[in-house]
Amino acid sequence: MAIVSIRGLSKKFAEAAAVNDLDLEIGDGEFVSLLGPSGCGKTTTLRLLAGFLQPDAGEIRVGGKVISSAAHLVGPERRNMSMIFQSYAVWPHMTVAQNVAYGLKFKKLTKPQIEAKVTKLLGVVHLSELKDRYSAELSGGQQQRVALARALVVEPQILLMDEPLSNLDANLREEMRFEIRRLHEEFKITTVYVTHDQAEAMATSDRIAVLDRGRLVQVGRPAEIFDRPKTRSVAEFVGKANILRGHFDGDGQLLLSDGVKIRLVDAGGIAPSSEVAVCLRPHNVKLIAEQGAVQDLTDQGYNLFSGIIRRSIYF
Repeated sequence: MAIVSIRGLSKKFAEAAAVNDLDLEIGDGEFVSLLGPSGCGKTTTLRLLAGFLQPDAGEIRVGGKVISSAAHLVGPERRNMSMIFQSYAVWPHMTVAQNVAYGLKFKKLTKPQIEAKVTKLLGVVHLSELKDRYSAELSGGQQQRVALARALVVEPQILLMDEPLSNLDANLREEMRFEIRRLHEEFKITTVYVTHDQAEAMATSDRIAVLDRGRLVQVGRPAEIFDRPKTRSVAEFVGKANILRGHFDGDGQLLLSDGVKIRLVDAGGIAPSSEVAVCLRPHNVKLIAEQGAVQDLTDQGYNLFSGIIRRSIYF
């Protein structure tokens, strides 16, 4: 069942279409990442979902009810959503516990109830021993955990995350990807996550929605997006890609301009003489120096090329 339904969503700033006729369905408890380069419309889409912006066309439904359209807008405060921003927004004059408890003050709970919920969430995000510290006494990763706990403690129907790891160093960013996924599996909250980092999207998401110039280009599970990209832009954005162009000969081979032939495992119904492009990932390339291995690899169906290594790098 789709808890979030986005149909024909469009938003312009001046004459530029930030979001252009976007359709997307998000299931209950699903983690979906909006992935794409700067200016692709992913953050605008998130802001439309949060109620910070009103669409020019189309609509957003949550649980079957329209919350955003050109004629109707439910305010952000009336949507059962939590949002985590890129800047964390941890209040410096409050302790960790006070930051996490803030949203509960609007839930008409007793003080013991609030304290119990805060204590539980601080334990979940491993901040119990830091509950009396202020933000200036916390690392970037600890502040991010505070933001996560504050968003989760109010038990939102939907969790929105706008590039929450972009301010962290590389090692901590990788650690937090798995932490976010762990928390999602524990709480099962429907989550929409905005990022330009394909590794983040791959590690955290059930599905990825790739955007380009305001349009939704492809939606699928991480393996599907990586292994079967629909366009060259998707192939190059979600991982390293060597794009080889040529013509399909109708007999399972791609003919490159320099005369090299590449056998294709699956031609996918391509018509003979069609101009096509093949995406070759670096991890699919094997280097061999032993001549004895050539025949074995040929028998296994590998495409073999001879060449000279000019340069090597680690990545």
